[in-house]
Amino acid sequence: MDETIRLGISSCLLGNAVRYNGGHQLDPFITGTLGRFVEFVPVCPEVECGLGIPRESMRLVGTMDDPRLLTHKSGIDHTERMREWARKRVKELENEGLCGFIFKSKSPSSGMERIRVYRPDGTGYVGTRPGIFAEAFMDHFPLLPVEEDGRLHDIGLRENFIEQIFVYRRWRNLVASAFTTGDLVAFHTDHKLLIMAHSIPHYRKMGALVAHARDLDRAYLIKEYEELLMQALRLKATVKKHVNVLQHMMGYFKNQLTGEEKQELLELIDTYRNGYHPLIVPITLLNHYVRKYDQQYLARQHYLTPHPVELKLRNHA
Repeated sequence: MDETIRLGISSCLLGNAVRYNGGHQLDPFITGTLGRFVEFVPVCPEVECGLGIPRESMRLVGTMDDPRLLTHKSGIDHTERMREWARKRVKELENEGLCGFIFKSKSPSSGMERIRVYRPDGTGYVGTRPGIFAEAFMDHFPLLPVEEDGRLHDIGLRENFIEQIFVYRRWRNLVASAFTTGDLVAFHTDHKLLIMAHSIPHYRKMGALVAHARDLDRAYLIKEYEELLMQALRLKATVKKHVNVLQHMMGYFKNQLTGEEKQELLELIDTYRNGYHPLIVPITLLNHYVRKYDQQYLARQHYLTPHPVELKLRNHA
């Protein structure tokens, strides 16, 4: 995990004073905790498309199909300016090697979702959608992990996003390495339990793809595998799915664990299932057994250490 992961991010979340009122929206978790393991590429749509600091606040107005980006009081339309800039910026970001993006919530340019589109007559709003830049980015990079600052306060969403960016970094490294079929098999094998914790059906489809890798066009193979991989990881890893994986791992020790060790592990899995212990508790014991009994297959599994332990993402019940 020592290789830097590059993440795009709304500039104000890093403490840069680029907001409409000349302020910022520094996020301590993003900069202080996550920032130890990633390199940020800041983006501020408003400033980069030529708007000043401070500036009049803006909102989306009109229809869901064609919302306009208007200044709140004067009604100046900045839609085309923002859209033209966004089209150019996402092309530039292709060269940044990004493994994800963290957007600023509630922003008409950078909000990932639930941005209100107001009626022109001021009688409320017609619906919600992504901000103009966020939509352009997600359309251009449909498989890239994305989140926004507000949602990252949810520990489940936070873990899911961070797990995705570490997997995506490893995947992009593999693709860049002129990999062999054996390399792809190893990648798939090492991520087996992690993918199973999200979606067993996706894991099976990926396995079928890997089994025919030698017969497939390289570009097609990469595209199809990456789509299945990222689709799987976007599905929530529930307690039920984790319990299934934990029990699956236990099967690898059926001829090694003593009766007492087996009972202890079963009890910890059960207390996790019932919400009395966080996931880190049975995982810690399994890691101990992996070392004690030299279980080399499980030692390779990224499921056991999908992200740095310093992030404490599995420490919550």
